[in-house]
Amino acid sequence: MGEETLGIARPRLSLDQARELGRKLYGVDPSGVATLPSERDQNFHLKPDHVLKISSASEERTVLDFENRALQHVAREDPSLPVPRLIPTLEGELMGETASGWICRLFSYLPGKPLASFKPHTVDLLRTLGRTMGRLDRALAGLANEAHPRTLKWDMTRAADVLRDGMARVETHDRRAILERHLARFERNVLSRLLELPRGVIHNDGNDHNILIGRSGEITGFLDFGDMIEGAVVCDLAILCAYAMLDKRDPVGAAATVVAGYHEEHPLSDEELALVFPLAVTRLAMSVSICARQFRDEPEREYLRVSQAPAWRLLERLEGECDRFPHYAFRAACGKDPHPDGAGARRFFHAQAPTSVLPFPLAGEPIHVFDLSVGSQELGGLEVLEDVECFTSHLFSKMKRTGARVGIGCYDEARPLYTSAIFTSAPEGGSEPRTVHLGIDLFVEPGTPIHAPLDGVVHSFRLNDAPLDYGPTIILEHALGYTLYGHLSSRSIDGLERGQRIRKGEAFAEVGDFPANGNWPPHLHFQIILDLLDKEGDFPGVARPSERLLWLGLSPDPGPFLGIESKMAAESDLTAERRQHLSGALSLAYERPLHIVRGSKCFLYDTDARPYLDMVNNVAHVGHCHPRVVRAASDQSAVLNTNTRYLHPNILEYAQRLKAKLPSSLEVCFFVNSGSEANDLALRLARARTKRRETLVLDGTYHGNLTSLIEVSPYKFDGPGGDGAPDHVTKLPMPDGYRGSHRRADPDYSERYVDDVRAILEGRRASVLIAESILSCAGQIVLPPGYLAAVHRLVREAGGVCIADEVQIGFGRVGSHFWAFEAEGVVPDIVTMGKPIGNGHPIGCVVTTREIARSFETGMEYFNTFGGNPVSCAVGLAVLDVIEEQALQENARKMGARLIAGLRELQERFDIVGDVRGRGLFLGFELVRDRETLEPAADEARYLVNRMKEEGVLTSTDGPLENVVKLKPPLIFSEEHAETFLDKLASVLEEDYLRPS
Repeated sequence: MGEETLGIARPRLSLDQARELGRKLYGVDPSGVATLPSERDQNFHLKPDHVLKISSASEERTVLDFENRALQHVAREDPSLPVPRLIPTLEGELMGETASGWICRLFSYLPGKPLASFKPHTVDLLRTLGRTMGRLDRALAGLANEAHPRTLKWDMTRAADVLRDGMARVETHDRRAILERHLARFERNVLSRLLELPRGVIHNDGNDHNILIGRSGEITGFLDFGDMIEGAVVCDLAILCAYAMLDKRDPVGAAATVVAGYHEEHPLSDEELALVFPLAVTRLAMSVSICARQFRDEPEREYLRVSQAPAWRLLERLEGECDRFPHYAFRAACGKDPHPDGAGARRFFHAQAPTSVLPFPLAGEPIHVFDLSVGSQELGGLEVLEDVECFTSHLFSKMKRTGARVGIGCYDEARPLYTSAIFTSAPEGGSEPRTVHLGIDLFVEPGTPIHAPLDGVVHSFRLNDAPLDYGPTIILEHALGYTLYGHLSSRSIDGLERGQRIRKGEAFAEVGDFPANGNWPPHLHFQIILDLLDKEGDFPGVARPSERLLWLGLSPDPGPFLGIESKMAAESDLTAERRQHLSGALSLAYERPLHIVRGSKCFLYDTDARPYLDMVNNVAHVGHCHPRVVRAASDQSAVLNTNTRYLHPNILEYAQRLKAKLPSSLEVCFFVNSGSEANDLALRLARARTKRRETLVLDGTYHGNLTSLIEVSPYKFDGPGGDGAPDHVTKLPMPDGYRGSHRRADPDYSERYVDDVRAILEGRRASVLIAESILSCAGQIVLPPGYLAAVHRLVREAGGVCIADEVQIGFGRVGSHFWAFEAEGVVPDIVTMGKPIGNGHPIGCVVTTREIARSFETGMEYFNTFGGNPVSCAVGLAVLDVIEEQALQENARKMGARLIAGLRELQERFDIVGDVRGRGLFLGFELVRDRETLEPAADEARYLVNRMKEEGVLTSTDGPLENVVKLKPPLIFSEEHAETFLDKLASVLEEDYLRPS
């Protein structure tokens, strides 16, 4: 009943034997038994609530006894910690024994999935990992000096012996060299300091297989207390960080988040913080070394190679990285000055102030401080950035108008300027670009001399010639720290020598011109640097927002040094202000709301200049802030904007252009300010024609926010706070072929839905049917073939009028046709349009027949003050021009087909995707927990939408069950956008919360 494993007799009991032990020793009658992984012991899950651990008879009982007492102690100190609870035998003993001498213990079963296989490792999860380990170490503190002395290969103080052993067994030269370097660092920089750190009883094995995670990302278990020793307490954190870094986009950032959480619960000294990363890497090196030994001894255990692959990948990736950087990152994460000597260095630079790097002092000079932040109105539309000559003219013209000799670009400013791959390609496919400016920009004429602000020497120089990089760059070294000069002329680095002495005030370079300066408008990028992190001729001048405090700590504000104010003001708490000033009925999107300050093309940008691919904002029909549309509004606003009581050609030209897109019977236009106003007016027109109020609506639909429209919107009147359908409103069954009363599997399902309508209308008169040709808020429902045409006939036979609500789905969005009703083969009596026709400008329109329009001429004047004003009509004309000239209807058809195909591929892979539907760029996919019962996955849909937001893609939910993810991007949506969306969606669908329980 055992096998030899590295000199230890390992138990090998059968499932039946484990079941019998559970009954005999503990009185547990399990519903089932399954094996659980273990290195030395043998573990069984006695379902549902217990774990039976069988230890070798050769294990020291004193060690097992201490493990038992430690678990009991932790349970008393912090009862909510998710650690196993020890269950005594029927005789009240903590350990039982088999007839063969194996030692038995029974623990509570902790549910969850190992951290190693759980997806995703979010910032919240990583921080919680750190907090939980900090709580555990705090709880273990009361056991100081009670650990039984033992020799353990995982004891960090034995790392040198372990690494030497590993070097003898690792197969490749490159990997042996890695272990040699880590051994040298450990013996030179770590071991003596490790022995001086605060000590106590530690868990010593917080690896990614000993931590369990629940489906929602909560920690459900900290397992395996079998390697506890007395050691430096910070080793627990270092071990946790080692495994938290595996296969991460940003391993140091992941570890910093863990460290921050730990520090909240168990504050770290500066010396402990300094050793966390070296110890974490030492643990990884020990792990691959021990694995090499195990594989040599037991070559049949091939899985050992696979299990160590992530550790080797990380060790190889960290080769050549500056050892000091993680220390700074951890300090910043814990709210400390990133650089231990940062305060002193800043005092040194500020003591020299004010100084200048230009031929004249900046203090007192006429300067213009540019706002180059992402939300800047001064910057204008982002299209200005696409042409460096245009951008240069834009900036220098502003300086000329204001009489400025120098233009200032601010420090700590999040900018949308950094569009090349060196800024936008986040590590390992992440979605957070570098946007936060770490220096000061001085915009002056090319050729302007640059003077040294301090005595120094040339540390390094380089031509950084990647697109939008620094171009020619010089770094000077001073008594404390460095200064960097970027975007120089090519001759600035000609003949320069490393170590060359530069005196304060000496002209040593000059401002370059585009394209040689990195293809930027002429300016100097000036930056103070406290630690170059072993770089030469280059250093990040822009940081990711999530690392803002870290990089600002390494590159302090040069403003005081230069005698200028250049830092952007901190933003206020808009969430609190919103609660104070706006109604709580006005909701925000996403669990963590976004502060959006700019839109461009298919993207929205937050205050950190992070772009979000907008997959849901159909109002920006031809793209956010389309320059053609913006220019039309601006040009007309500068001339005239007034009401329609005066003659003006814009309204007439726009009416003619709209009518040319519509069936010939629709020939009279009414202009309004929104889709809601349009639908309200359409109802008035219909009722004026029929002299009745009876209104037919499709269940689940929404038509606007006016009182008259809430009354005809089941999405609202049947929802929270609603009062149900008014007497004059009749709901028609939602013709949903996926989960409705008639399904697509029935070839006659369309006719059956029509029969339902026929039965409702039998013997009744109707006034009006208002319907979208694809149901939006009802869940992006595509109507059954022939359904709408048949219903139109029935309504007209009952004396009614048919309104096509095209507010969300018109103007080419469905791709195959300009209007969605055309795809259904119908000609409505009234068509309504809303804000997409103005690309977000407040404009709407109603177009109807001459006959219905005359019925509305009752003597009561219809007047809408700004409906059809010159500016709105200019905007509308521009939108039509863009749709036609850029062939956006055809693009909607192509890109819609691409998205549908991609979504259906994902539907094949992921059972939670129950249905995919839509036309053109008006799509939805429905999430279900069970494809047979169609149990809606509303919580999962919300999770997906919030996770996609974190990945830089904006989506939203819809449908009466809130389980449909809707997709309505701008019509300029491209193949590249489709690939980005589908890739990120596939990644999120892999996550555990969206997988079967």
